[in-house]
Amino acid sequence: MRNYVLSPSILAADFKVLGQEMKKTEDNGAENGAAYIHFDVMDGMFVPSISFGMPVLASIHDATEQFMDVHLMVQEPIRYVEAFQKAGADYVTVHLEACEDVKTTLDKIHACGMKAGLAVNPETDVKELVPYMEDVEMILIMSVQPGFGGQKFIPESLDKIREVRAMLNEKNLETDIQVDGGIYVENVREVLDAGANVIVAGSAVFRGDAGENTAKFMEILKSYE
Repeated sequence: MRNYVLSPSILAADFKVLGQEMKKTEDNGAENGAAYIHFDVMDGMFVPSISFGMPVLASIHDATEQFMDVHLMVQEPIRYVEAFQKAGADYVTVHLEACEDVKTTLDKIHACGMKAGLAVNPETDVKELVPYMEDVEMILIMSVQPGFGGQKFIPESLDKIREVRAMLNEKNLETDIQVDGGIYVENVREVLDAGANVIVAGSAVFRGDAGENTAKFMEILKSYE
């Protein structure tokens, strides 16, 4: 059975009270809490923005029992894989477009004892994922341009999700499909119906009461299991 997971993106959280905000997304109980925390790392090169890195992860990774879902929007991410493992990452997702050698990067993530994800930007043809589908536990479809929060969902992303799920089914793979960008309670069903099962939400969780917003998402996600 496919697990349906919420991964709140702390990029949208209030950093003055980050630990408490994370706890609110977890504290709805095992059934209703978010299992992951999404940690967006930006280097100012692969994407225009700069966010945060290993020291922040090291300081927050044990604030909750949640799975640390690290999304590296950085050029040549293989350089940082070991450092993020030491800082507390459980999952490391890298961008296909940012790696000189995708397979070696994914192998490095696994060698460090973490799960590996592979992300593609909106303009990238998902067929480019085919050579690596058996090397990852998760595929991330960016449904906005990476680098900034609060953008509108790109509708064409739904076709990409369907295409990736069909390709995985063809190979009898139960790989997770994560979708990141512009997802709210109002449109999450479309994303799930297309074949996604891991949902990243930033503003939709952390604007307002993070606990209540998490519960609204989880009610929908649980209905798909």
